[in-house]
Amino acid sequence: MALDVFLNTFAGNPLDRASDRRGDAEWLAAQLASPDALGLALWNGKPLVEKAAEPRPDGGDLQIAYLPARLVGELAGGMERLLFMGLWKETAIFAVDLGGSADPADSALQGLGRFEDLRAVALRVPAPEAAILATAKAMFEWRRRHDHCAACGEPSLVVDGGWKRQCPACEAEHFPRTDPVVIMLPFHGDRCMLGRQDAWPKGMFSALAGFLEPGESIEEACARELAEEAGLRAVRVRYHSSQPWPYPSSLMIGLIAEVEDDEGTPDQTELSEVRWFTREQARDLLAGKLDGVAAPNRLAIAHQLIRAWVEE
Repeated sequence: MALDVFLNTFAGNPLDRASDRRGDAEWLAAQLASPDALGLALWNGKPLVEKAAEPRPDGGDLQIAYLPARLVGELAGGMERLLFMGLWKETAIFAVDLGGSADPADSALQGLGRFEDLRAVALRVPAPEAAILATAKAMFEWRRRHDHCAACGEPSLVVDGGWKRQCPACEAEHFPRTDPVVIMLPFHGDRCMLGRQDAWPKGMFSALAGFLEPGESIEEACARELAEEAGLRAVRVRYHSSQPWPYPSSLMIGLIAEVEDDEGTPDQTELSEVRWFTREQARDLLAGKLDGVAAPNRLAIAHQLIRAWVEE
């Protein structure tokens, strides 16, 4: 990616999506049959990975376990479980969505890698590969959840290389959805606020977040969520970065929001507790030096928002 932007984990997919070729079924079939084409596999949302040849400077030790595309096509058994990911230079990349209770790494894919939770390995594979896997996971999640036409209720079919569903009954077309979420770090003066939910790991504090609603701007959603969850009034909102989040199909819109005062009260519905941190405390929080309190790890955009504010 040539854009001068901050890339969070799961952003920066390096593939040419070749969207103009998705509707060419003959071309896709030829690519799938090519001995040079590659594939990747997900089983119940978990990607197939393997040990990297050698550890990388970033500490990662895993990589995508690429398969011959023809094998991926055979495992898919049709377009319903197959996805054309795009092109790496001139090489076509496909993905297959495997299901069932039996681990394919113990049978059809034995010796070719192991299936791991994406969130657990996202920081262990190269960042561009994490973005590729997140794209595949999000697409397969959407396809599984939208296998019937929302207009007439009939089963829909996968078309355009897996990037669209079409209803054979009423001819309605359905495209992948992305749910925008505002995630914001409120601050007042030299202190920022973090919140926690009871369901989170003990001591974990993070940025505040909520879904963008219809008819709402990003800034308005940020202000509403801060007011609802913590009783804060936003006076200025600025954008930091965004993060594709395939759980199942969110786009996290990272914001830093100046608020009117440093009061704040948790709503006891979304948040059970809020706490203010000075820059020095927030710096220690990121470094794991505050006893009994933990920050989100660097996989999460919340971590990056805190770091950005600390380093201002």
